[in-house]
Amino acid sequence: MNLAIVGVTGMVGRVILNILEEKNIFIKNLYPVASKKSIGKKIFFKKKKIKILSIEETFSLKPDVAIFSAGAEISKKWGMKFTRKGTILIDNSSAWRMNKYKKLIVPEINGKFLSKRDKLIANPNCSTIQLVMVLYPLHLKYRIKNITISTYQSVTGSGKKGLDQLINEENRKKKQKKFYFKIHRNVIPHCDKFDSSGYSKEELKLINETKKIFSNKRIGITSTSIRVPIVGGHSESINLSFKNDFDINELRKILSNTSGLILMDNIKNKIYPMPIICEENNNVFVGRIRRDLSKKKSLNMWIVSDNLRKGSATNAVQILEYLISNKLI
Repeated sequence: MNLAIVGVTGMVGRVILNILEEKNIFIKNLYPVASKKSIGKKIFFKKKKIKILSIEETFSLKPDVAIFSAGAEISKKWGMKFTRKGTILIDNSSAWRMNKYKKLIVPEINGKFLSKRDKLIANPNCSTIQLVMVLYPLHLKYRIKNITISTYQSVTGSGKKGLDQLINEENRKKKQKKFYFKIHRNVIPHCDKFDSSGYSKEELKLINETKKIFSNKRIGITSTSIRVPIVGGHSESINLSFKNDFDINELRKILSNTSGLILMDNIKNKIYPMPIICEENNNVFVGRIRRDLSKKKSLNMWIVSDNLRKGSATNAVQILEYLISNKLI
């Protein structure tokens, strides 16, 4: 397999390289792609130096698979061009997620719907992935009616500039800022741009992508996304209402038996998910599970995951693994 990674020098691109090495997926030729300022420089992959290419040169090489992590504009400009050349594209940007002709895939949930006809596969938003990983098995059993989501998102969710701002402010350096306000020792209720409804794009991604992955537009979903001054790991406070009542112990058992989830739910021993625990881990962590005392058939929980791993790079590589193991490449 000849594999291209577009955006290889970015935060997600670097993690994709790490995960490919960890999983030891056989790659005949790796084509690392980055912006003009990085072309000709070299990266290390499996103890070898590989020269960074331009996207134009990589396009001419006709890779079997390309993982795009260079933003929506690059994906819109080049995505379909690659697929018309026969390349299977796994896209990490928001460019194709809500396109009704493109599948939005979390392999554990809806990978089974992929076929050889799918040449462009969208990777969901980081906050959406960790959310649906926990909620989908519960939806199958109890049928979700409503979801209220509050996310607490690390600065790496906004890219290297967000991380640089936090580090510079910690070190009292005045440099160009990613966020309008100071992020060090602050909490900003603003992730991405706002639209006319008052919701941010990040909040709307959670709502719309979840409905698409669940193939259910009738679930009521509302969300608030908040930027917090931590380096890695997104956290989510979730309130759910079900059509069917549930036994709390049975519900915990469902989650503990779900691949890709780790149940951390023992408040007596202070065991619950935190970003510091999930760092560089490919799993999604869930805990603080308890009935909502204000209404029937309702539940509260807390979900945490490394946004650069399962929230992005890991999920993309897992899509690649699924395609390989099911002979769709």
